[in-house]
Amino acid sequence: MTSDFHASEPARCPFTGQSAEPATASRTRRPGPMPTGSVERDARGVYRIHSFQAARDILRSEDVRQAGFMAEAAGEMGSRTPLMTRMPVLFAEGEEHHDMRRATARYFTPAAVGAYQPMIAALADNLIADLAGQGEISLDDLSLRLGVNVAAQVVGLTSSRLPGLEKRITAFVEGQGDSEPGAAQPQGRLDHFRQQAHLGLFYLLDVKPAIQARRRSRRDDLISYLVERGYNDLEIMTECLTYGTAGMVTTREFITVAAWHLLKNAELRADYVHGTEKQRHDILHEILRLEPVVNTLYRRAQAELTVDGVTIPQGSLMALNVQYANLDPQTVGADPGQLCPARPLPRGVQPPVLSFGDGHHRCPGAFLAIRESDIFLRRLLLWRDLELVQEPQVSYNEVVKGFELRGLRVRLGSRARA
Repeated sequence: MTSDFHASEPARCPFTGQSAEPATASRTRRPGPMPTGSVERDARGVYRIHSFQAARDILRSEDVRQAGFMAEAAGEMGSRTPLMTRMPVLFAEGEEHHDMRRATARYFTPAAVGAYQPMIAALADNLIADLAGQGEISLDDLSLRLGVNVAAQVVGLTSSRLPGLEKRITAFVEGQGDSEPGAAQPQGRLDHFRQQAHLGLFYLLDVKPAIQARRRSRRDDLISYLVERGYNDLEIMTECLTYGTAGMVTTREFITVAAWHLLKNAELRADYVHGTEKQRHDILHEILRLEPVVNTLYRRAQAELTVDGVTIPQGSLMALNVQYANLDPQTVGADPGQLCPARPLPRGVQPPVLSFGDGHHRCPGAFLAIRESDIFLRRLLLWRDLELVQEPQVSYNEVVKGFELRGLRVRLGSRARA
């Protein structure tokens, strides 16, 4: 009797005593053992980085440059295209990058995000009203609509000629291929044509009308700022793509995986719904630590580096595994695979660890992503009649280098709909 009782008790965080999930908490991690070394060189000559400290040191180094998210392909395109004299902020380095980050930081400060809050709340209420009207819906569809609409407001993609912005954005990351530099690309002529067609539609239906509207009347958004700085249409479109996909696609996956955890753990859900904002954010940060939406970050060595005693030659590609770094027990403590909100971390380590990156390319929209996720999820999970109908299918997107969750269906009972 006693052993049966203890076996049914909910897991508890060893640090705080709060409800937690067991060491198998991750729902998206690829199977396979943790690597034994912090730095490994694979058959292609890519240096795979697995430990937190090594990964953070590389991200903060001035002797590396961005190599992920098709940065090197964009650099080659820019060198061939005289119209593109400025690299997107995601790819730029040095003083150009720092200037752009300082200038656009105002769109992502806590004060700016607070100003977006009524808009986000209204969007969330409309989405939940759609759920109530239909009774049952795919949560990943709702989270995509939220992510697209919020990012569109911040970026300025609010003058589209036709609906369907979310489909035009997701088309850029749903194709075949692998974004790791040097990886074999199966893309043929037809795929290349489709990608060019997606770019053309995105420009004509979404970006061009937004630019025209802001040339007539400036607004407090990114496109207005770029117009003021003299960016041409191609440069503005590439910025919209980088900010848009980062704010729309990744937020979709995080909201979905966070809802999956909270719907599967009744006590954690209760802690979340009834907690303070800080307590709710602690829970979301810990879910994100275990479920980093972007699993791998890439950097190219600009000089010879020594990482954990391993010499990495100049010009080498480094692949930083965020999921492994976030599970480094030397940083996150005991039971690193347990979902344990508010776990104590060393000074200077953020609760999501490296899920938002680090260094000068750290995600600028981190606070916005957590705030919009929290606004939507709390409104959704307050409904007692909300039920998980179908768990999602987990797949991996080699363009984004992260998981995709599709088909997580939820239902509101008849009492809630009434």
